[in-house]
Amino acid sequence: MQRLRESSVALKSSEVPEVPEGAAGPAAGRGRAVHGGRAVSGVTPAPTPARARPRTAARTAGASVAALATAGTLLLAPAAVAADGDKVTKNTVNQDYSVTIAAQFTRPNGAMLSRALTYDPKLVPVNSHVTVSERANSDRTRVGLRVDGLVANRTYGAHVHTGTCGVRPESSGPHYQHRKDPRTPSVDPAYANPKNEVWLDFTTDGKGEANSVSRNAWRFRSGEARSVVIHEHRTATKAGVAGTAGRVVACYSVPFNQSKEAAKAVSGLLGKLF
Repeated sequence: MQRLRESSVALKSSEVPEVPEGAAGPAAGRGRAVHGGRAVSGVTPAPTPARARPRTAARTAGASVAALATAGTLLLAPAAVAADGDKVTKNTVNQDYSVTIAAQFTRPNGAMLSRALTYDPKLVPVNSHVTVSERANSDRTRVGLRVDGLVANRTYGAHVHTGTCGVRPESSGPHYQHRKDPRTPSVDPAYANPKNEVWLDFTTDGKGEANSVSRNAWRFRSGEARSVVIHEHRTATKAGVAGTAGRVVACYSVPFNQSKEAAKAVSGLLGKLF
């Protein structure tokens, strides 16, 4: 059973409604009143409609903020849902997008209880670990990959794919491309290259650990980048085989660039509430 481990919503200061000054504090003049500049003890002025309105506004604003936070969490939930063993460490709605998730690889099964699947346990052992991070602003994307528990001193290919992981290795679909190759499969170096795709090839050390990073001068189209796929060998670059890296040996479903749609939905909710 999938569980949401962590999901948070961060609103800009401009999106948080202002509470009228003094509305949340104690009523002024309790037990004392001022007449002609002189304090008179024991006099409590009767409440006026003008004082009631800020308190009512404050209660309404407070309820609206609470509703917004709840709605924002629900909006983000699909992007932040993690299977048993996964951990969402950060997922916020703002101008920049940042997410880091981690999991252990398991074998595919009908229940699909894990987002990280190994199709070749000899190359990607069961219970080996994977961590993927994304940092994106308006026009740039950084994707990081870390693995441990794999075969020592071995080179693997790795790319961002368009589909999520499934029981079959081909479920993850083709590579994500910023400029789409009109021909499939894409083996033209003009399209299948690390500037137009996200390549994360790595070589493990003596302990089976490795890190890799890809930096691109663009952002993912929302909903079109869904996984990181590990292949059996380094990615080829020559015409006719560019972008190929052998069999798919493992796959990890990742919520890339989900903040844009969620931010629009939150903005629409703000308009309705305020």
